[in-house]
Amino acid sequence: MSNELVIICGTAHPEMGARIAKHLDMDLCDVAIDRFSDGEIQIKIKENIRGTDVFIVQPTMPPADNIMEMLLLMDAVRRASCRRMTSVIPYFGYARQDRKDQPRVPIGAKLMAELIITAGAQRVLTIDLHAPQIQGFFDIPLDHLYSAPVLLAHFAAWPRENLAVVAPDVGSIKMARSFAKRLKASLAIIDKRRPCPNEAEVMNFIGDVRDRDVIIFDDMIDTAGTLCDAARECMEEQGARSVTACCTHPLFSGKALERLSASPIKEIVVSNTIPFNRFAECPKVKVLDMSHLLADAIERIHLEKTVSELFL
Repeated sequence: MSNELVIICGTAHPEMGARIAKHLDMDLCDVAIDRFSDGEIQIKIKENIRGTDVFIVQPTMPPADNIMEMLLLMDAVRRASCRRMTSVIPYFGYARQDRKDQPRVPIGAKLMAELIITAGAQRVLTIDLHAPQIQGFFDIPLDHLYSAPVLLAHFAAWPRENLAVVAPDVGSIKMARSFAKRLKASLAIIDKRRPCPNEAEVMNFIGDVRDRDVIIFDDMIDTAGTLCDAARECMEEQGARSVTACCTHPLFSGKALERLSASPIKEIVVSNTIPFNRFAECPKVKVLDMSHLLADAIERIHLEKTVSELFL
């Protein structure tokens, strides 16, 4: 039985797949992904992958077709008799729906986990889940990588004397605290109320950022409303010297880029877990590459080595 490593990439983020394959000094598996006239996705694996160790790279950001394409790829690979299949999901969509916070609502993250398992995945590899407890929704191994080493390296040369890390909401406190500790910076927290999705109201500022260079850390930027409100609070109300934003997953929905361009944020540091072809519209955005982190993890999983060394 072969133990050959195979990398398959969907159409959601072909550049990520190509970069991972380059780091591993190999070619991507030849896959035909087409559409029927009614828009249905058609998949065909064009190489023999029987007995191989297959990794399918596909982030699940909108549109929802990215999810369906991932599931069809997984089904095709399973039916092609691979030895093992790992779903590599740089950005895990529906992670914000991790619990019932209102009556008669779904738990989208749990449904995603069930779909992935049903499609045949034997392992999942992802980066910075919005809610780490989502790992408990899976009855298969899940390797949860952290972007921190890559993001922190960007700020390694920054002077530490007047540096402050800000958590833009309560949900990001743990991440911000970890970054503040590693950067030897002070920590501030913005306590806010969210009356409905994608709307935020700043309620209370905990900490001191006056005359400091602020870094606002969060796992994702969606409409950028929370981030821009936090930046204005730091600059206009709290007297910060400068504001830089940093996040792993740049969704940039709706008018996010317009908001960021008009905001007092000096620089927006993001990763490429989501394709960044639109980022040229905002010169403030700096994109850091996560492909080497994923490639290292894929190689370690394939060789049955520990993955925890990548983030401990």
